[in-house]
Amino acid sequence: MNKVTGFFTELMRKYLPDPFVFAIVLTLLTMILAVVVQGKGPLLVMTDWGKGFWGLLAFTTQMAVILAMGYVLARAPLIDRLLDRLIEHVHSPAAAIVLATVVGGIASYINWGFGLVLGGVVARKLATRVKGVHYPLIIASAYSGFTLYGIGLSATIPIVISTRGHALEAQMGTIPLSQTIFSWPMLTVGLVLLITLPLLNIWLLPKNPQDVVEIDRTALDAPVASPSLVHASHSAEGTIAQRLNDSRLLSAVIGILGLLYVVAYFVRGNPLDVNIINFIILFVGILLLKTPANYVATLNEGIKAVSGVILQYPFYAGLMAIMAGSGLVDTISRAFVGIATPHTLPVLGIVSSFVINFFAPSAGGHWVVQGPFMIEAAKQLGAPVNQTAMAVMLGNAWNDLVQPFWLLPALALSRLSLKDIMGYTVVHMIWVGVVYIAALSAWAHWI
Repeated sequence: MNKVTGFFTELMRKYLPDPFVFAIVLTLLTMILAVVVQGKGPLLVMTDWGKGFWGLLAFTTQMAVILAMGYVLARAPLIDRLLDRLIEHVHSPAAAIVLATVVGGIASYINWGFGLVLGGVVARKLATRVKGVHYPLIIASAYSGFTLYGIGLSATIPIVISTRGHALEAQMGTIPLSQTIFSWPMLTVGLVLLITLPLLNIWLLPKNPQDVVEIDRTALDAPVASPSLVHASHSAEGTIAQRLNDSRLLSAVIGILGLLYVVAYFVRGNPLDVNIINFIILFVGILLLKTPANYVATLNEGIKAVSGVILQYPFYAGLMAIMAGSGLVDTISRAFVGIATPHTLPVLGIVSSFVINFFAPSAGGHWVVQGPFMIEAAKQLGAPVNQTAMAVMLGNAWNDLVQPFWLLPALALSRLSLKDIMGYTVVHMIWVGVVYIAALSAWAHWI
């Protein structure tokens, strides 16, 4: 297995560019395909790209907030002590790899945003405390659990189609969660992955101690103080301004108000989504950091984690706009679905979804452009709509293991490069693909 991962790691080292370069190349490739395959005029393609470029602006902000403020929350003394308690009995690299994978998987099953942050933070702490941990592998291991979001409580497509008034309700009706993420095949898949991914990651541990790359503690955790606050503490000590900066009362009042809103939000029956998670992270962080000055100083450290997100996510929004405007999604789907039968449609659906996810990596946007065609194909072939919808969702979650769009948060938290961990996530992708395709194939034959 070390030879396999070594092969993929070396391959990525030689040929895989940085995520921003990858986004540029993918943009140019999509434009060329839209012109050559779909016959769209270059000017129209460029127009679609420009119009859609800021289509993920709200989502970009959500991701920036969850990364930066999630980092602040993780750095709070109380949370830091709780995480230390979680990992205090872990002393071997293998146990560290298992814990990082399980935490990343369970957290992602609960909510994808929560999983992205918590998995990376726990992996970093384990790499810092446990001697001999191969740092790129433990970061990749924590991220491998992210695929569980596709069958978890925040899986976008199953949640959307279970809600009255969704865009395709007239075409397919509503599908209860008991027929998608809470169906016994999907619950079984989740259990299988939660057991096998940690074992796979242990198998990927370097056998030669010389191949182990440990975390650079000094470079990673060097604190970054806020110059404005540091200056104020020396030049304005004892002033009203400084007392407000250091006021525990202000933090307590605004923090409690925020949490009261959260309670009221859930009492009214509202769902758990990214916005409310960000709201919770923000106000819990304010309470735990105790003063506005402490919060701002710690947030300055977390801001480093969001630069890649802010820069690159708009390029993926432009990609999705080209895919939708040119009809490339329909062309790719038809290429796979045209040879499908009722039993093979889910399998061909997941493969086509995997390919499309390189160009449209947001599950919501992915469903908007691929969903109508897939559901129509299911109706014409007499294939189960719930299985077809889950095929699209699983293809999305499967591809995310090698999709730089979603790897960016893990890279930002770890300060590693894409080529450092992609060799491992390719192996994860292969195994998860086997599990997903086998599960869909078996499910389709037990109609």
